[in-house]
Amino acid sequence: MLTILLVILLLAAIGLPGFWVKRVLKTYSQPEDRYREQGTGSELARHLLDRFELHHVAVEITPTGDHYDPQAKVVRLTEDKYHGHSLTAITVAAHEVGHAIQDSRGERLFRHRQRLARLAARGQQVGSLFMIAAPVVMLITRAPGMTFVFLAVAVASMLLGTLVHLVTLPVEFDASFNKALPILEDGNYLHENDLPHAARILRAAALTYVAASLASLLNLGRWLAVLRR
Repeated sequence: MLTILLVILLLAAIGLPGFWVKRVLKTYSQPEDRYREQGTGSELARHLLDRFELHHVAVEITPTGDHYDPQAKVVRLTEDKYHGHSLTAITVAAHEVGHAIQDSRGERLFRHRQRLARLAARGQQVGSLFMIAAPVVMLITRAPGMTFVFLAVAVASMLLGTLVHLVTLPVEFDASFNKALPILEDGNYLHENDLPHAARILRAAALTYVAASLASLLNLGRWLAVLRR
């Protein structure tokens, strides 16, 4: 019974952050036209980038999640944020511009985060390869020890990504609360009483990568369960 309870608590700890992030972003995506007079998320991003003299930073639409690409110097927003007029669209756009500001100022934590993110990405690629290879190795060698080694490398690689996102959370919170929130407040970009709600969205935006990494651990657990069969 205790084991079952611990498993339930572990699954809740892994799954709830992702559920909360999605719920917050979805909640404030309505009403869709709340900021129609002020413009779309992409228009606000362009305005803020120009305001901070980051004219070289582009704004693009992407299907792979809102982010700032420091190599290409591009703020990328998903379609609902790029064309959207909701509080979520406006606030997430400001968060990603916050990262562009960090980059332009050469902030130390941002630079370190980029190095660690590249390391984590390579690690997760290796982990995926080892995870795919594990059942093949088991069939060919019939050696449980070798299969365990492959699985251990895969698990360690996946955990590395989650650890990196946890370690670099200060960069995300800085983009949200030291950059985006003061900009939105001081520039009077938000409707009256929307500031506390924007703060919730910015917290969710800061936790997006951590939630995604934790979700990947759930996928890893499913893989391990399949292999055990």
